[in-house]
Amino acid sequence: MERRRVGGRGSGLRKGVALALGLSALVLVALIRPGPVIRWLARRHPDVLFHRETDEPLVALTIDDSPHPMQTSRILDVLTEHDAHATFFLIGDRIPGNEEIVRRIVDEGHELGNHLMANAPSIRLAPAEFERQFRQTHALLAPYGPVRWFRPGSGWYSRRMLDQIQRHGYRCAMASVYAYDPQIRSAWYVARHILRNTRAGSVIVLHDGAACGPRTVIVLRHVLPQLQHHGYRIVTLSELAPDGVPLVDNEPLPPETVAGGVRP
Repeated sequence: MERRRVGGRGSGLRKGVALALGLSALVLVALIRPGPVIRWLARRHPDVLFHRETDEPLVALTIDDSPHPMQTSRILDVLTEHDAHATFFLIGDRIPGNEEIVRRIVDEGHELGNHLMANAPSIRLAPAEFERQFRQTHALLAPYGPVRWFRPGSGWYSRRMLDQIQRHGYRCAMASVYAYDPQIRSAWYVARHILRNTRAGSVIVLHDGAACGPRTVIVLRHVLPQLQHHGYRIVTLSELAPDGVPLVDNEPLPPETVAGGVRP
């Protein structure tokens, strides 16, 4: 009996190690040859935007983890300098106190996206907590204009999460050009990865914030003029994929009917 129990734990450990190795291998392949991995994911999840098949010279730029009281303004300055636009995925608990920065994002022709309330892996949230954070962040964003895109924290999502956001007219946006800039701190590597892997219809992701924001400014100063030199126009997600999802009205989300009553 005891031997079987130990064997069971060992089997579980082996499965956990195998899963970790499998995920590590996927990340490694994505770093070396991201194209096949992205195409495979896009086929498996057609309701998630990774890139758009297009002959137009359009590239969507996305910035995660905004707003930041200093770095977001520096990023906006670079975008203005190069006549480029981006979709900023905002963390809800960073909006209070930074309302002027959020207003500037919109006033300068950029787009807002929902990145939940905290900088944490969204996939770890229970369904009710995910719903609460999603709705709370939407309520903070809605006064600035329509919101149509969601991106999960740490980049992992589930079918259940996709179903939840789609009920509210949102679509999940990932990326086809991701240089792991929070983990790899070399601006040279990040810029090189972007320039080597960007194609028409690509979605690029970079990060805002105290740690990543200064590096993002350096990267953008390097890559934006080179992409534009090759004929690309840097646009928001909704400019790249205007038919991606219906616009969400600039209103609070309707209450959700649940067993035993209505959840606000």
